[in-house]
Amino acid sequence: NKPKAAMGKKGGAPCSPDDGKADSGAKIFKAKCATCHTCNEGGPNKQGPNLFGVLGRQSGQVSGFKYTEANKNSGIMWSNQTLFDYLENPKKYIKGTNMAFPGFKKEQDRADVVAYLNTMK
Repeated sequence: NKPKAAMGKKGGAPCSPDDGKADSGAKIFKAKCATCHTCNEGGPNKQGPNLFGVLGRQSGQVSGFKYTEANKNSGIMWSNQTLFDYLENPKKYIKGTNMAFPGFKKEQDRADVVAYLNTMK
């Protein structure tokens, strides 16, 4: 999957996965992600895996979480860019994933969640 040209900021300027604000991302994570995911060190897996230290980790590798074959075999290494792209439409990015969340349409929301997850390591 190739990175898309993002056009999310005011004035049509590109929004990159590095443009996020962690404080905003924390609020978004709590509202949209925390039902299924934890992101604290040693936190439990829920419906989704614990996301502590997700950046720099290969998809499908959290101990004790039952991943789909699609996730385990995707070969994706989570970076700011791959996570930003994934969060737009998880089922399109990894065909066969069980992630129920449809994705974030707003690029800034995705960038903010990525920034927040960067603090969880």
